[in-house]
Amino acid sequence: MTVTVRVPAKVNVQLGVGGLRADGFHDLANVFFAVALGDEVTATAGEPGTGVTLSCAGPDADAVPLDDSNLAARAARLLAAHHGLAAADVHLHIAKAVPVAGGMAGGSADGAAALVACDALWKLGTPVEVLLELAAELGSDVPFALVGGVALGRGRGEILEPLPVAGTYHWVFAVADGGLSTPAVFRECDRLREEAGTGSSDTEVATPDADPALLAALADGDAAALAAALTNDLQPAALSLRPALAATLRAGTGAGAIGALVSGSGPTCAFLAKDAEAAEAVAAALRASGSCRAAHATYGPVPGAAVTVGEPRGQ
Repeated sequence: MTVTVRVPAKVNVQLGVGGLRADGFHDLANVFFAVALGDEVTATAGEPGTGVTLSCAGPDADAVPLDDSNLAARAARLLAAHHGLAAADVHLHIAKAVPVAGGMAGGSADGAAALVACDALWKLGTPVEVLLELAAELGSDVPFALVGGVALGRGRGEILEPLPVAGTYHWVFAVADGGLSTPAVFRECDRLREEAGTGSSDTEVATPDADPALLAALADGDAAALAAALTNDLQPAALSLRPALAATLRAGTGAGAIGALVSGSGPTCAFLAKDAEAAEAVAAALRASGSCRAAHATYGPVPGAAVTVGEPRGQ
């Protein structure tokens, strides 16, 4: 028996970053937006005693770890342990479409997909609230990949509040060569704040909150207003570590994107277009510009991790 789960990537239409906490994390006001660009994880029952095994296909597959550090493998073992299963004998195949280390939570998405796939494969019927708790143990972005849509993430991003949203928005994602380490980008954010004299601790930097103008734009289905409200407190740090991203942002806006920002911790750049036709034109211009490795037009919001019907990709 096999179970395939599709799971969306995300873009942070707002990423407000508070100061460095004593536990090493930052409080966030993180408005997640799920897009149709996504991965698939297929779970197949393994032979007894084989444990969790992994394979991967698709763009950047060679950059995906196939050991115990992979969030999908960790998710399978965590779910099995929660239910007291003697072993987690399962093979997980990841069909990648989300850039690796690209600021779109591809690894977190795979962890969420593995939870859903293994839960279905093993016929556990785990309540959604419990899956969300397990997801939060795996990482800050994993719970959102379970629910999808649009949501405000507080705390480290794992405390979710679904947000009202109207309409469909059209996006383009420009993929850079290589990735960026999320911890390194946060460290650079702290360094830049110290350099600017504002301080970087949670006693010096105000706790962020969601932007009312951005929330109103989403609720109204106003793409132009959303474009004007896009913001990412990590963008200066990502540009500091990868200055070439500035050229990518210029290329996309020069091609007609109505909004642009670095996605999460980068280095993927996200562009909001006025409609599907404009998104295809922006993607084509980005590919021709030489400022990125690839560019993908997509749309959202879309639901979170869900079991699919039909043939899985990459098998």
